Amino acid sequence: MSTPSLSVVVPAYQEGTGLAAGLRAIHAAARTTTLPFQLVVVDDGSTDDTWSTLRALEREMPELAAIRLSRNFGKEGAIAAGLDIATGDATIVMDADLQHPPALIVELVRRWRDEGWDVVEAVKSDRGRESFLHRVVTRAFYRAAAWLTGYDLQDASDFKLIDRRVLVEWRRLGERATFFRGLVAWLGFSRTQIAFDVPPRQTGASRWSLGALAGLAVHAVTSFSALPLQLVTILGLVMLLLAVGIGAQALRLWAEGLALPGFTTVILLQLLIGGLLMISMGIIGTYVARIYEEVKARPRYVVRDTLGTDDRGIGDRPTGGDRS
Repeated sequence: MSTPSLSVVVPAYQEGTGLAAGLRAIHAAARTTTLPFQLVVVDDGSTDDTWSTLRALEREMPELAAIRLSRNFGKEGAIAAGLDIATGDATIVMDADLQHPPALIVELVRRWRDEGWDVVEAVKSDRGRESFLHRVVTRAFYRAAAWLTGYDLQDASDFKLIDRRVLVEWRRLGERATFFRGLVAWLGFSRTQIAFDVPPRQTGASRWSLGALAGLAVHAVTSFSALPLQLVTILGLVMLLLAVGIGAQALRLWAEGLALPGFTTVILLQLLIGGLLMISMGIIGTYVARIYEEVKARPRYVVRDTLGTDDRGIGDRPTGGDRS
């Protein structure tokens, strides 16, 4: 029986300051699993010294395989690039800033290897140092996403282990704009969770602004649910019933010979209907934009340089195999 292997995928953007320390901690934790492993780092078009740091670590870490993207494609594109060259029987995705504790790697692997779980998710029991507004927006997003999509991603993160079978199915998914944690939930398979507290960042600051979170929320909802489009229909029905009611009242007052001082009412109704129409058009436009992006079928990422890997293998769809 062959020894199972492990891949650790680490997307990195502008992480040059603390990247070496973070990768050394991840590398040391992966070694304690006693499994053959591959450390895949994806430089997502950084403009600092991220790539030069990776080049310096190449001799120190023979397990290192690095990809440099031609520009910043976003975290989802970087994760996709890393997953495309992951060769392990299990693959862990985690951040480079040590807010995903490397010490949990051993437990993730144990749950997969000894207990047979296909997906082992690390979920946040404490979100660390986040502003009150950030916490409120994040919780509102997860609750809305759960209601609209049916997938509970509360306190979920990209920090998770997936079996080779899950990885193979993930690669078969056709959409160009991916949402990793949502797609893994959609795939199903057996899963378990491990709670962790988010430690403070060792260097730098988070690049997740409220605008970026709002964009992620729209992307997540439109990727997994058509319910907002159905809400447009519901709003139309509500306005139709309202119009019928107002029309019936107007006819009754006319039949009774009463004057209709309804100028203000008419203006308010016009404003209300106009606002609802604009919102409805915006929702429909968002879905049309998603269709537009998908039908162009542009690649999820473009590779500029590689270290410790053959770029001809990037983007392949290997068949994978069962866990040994």
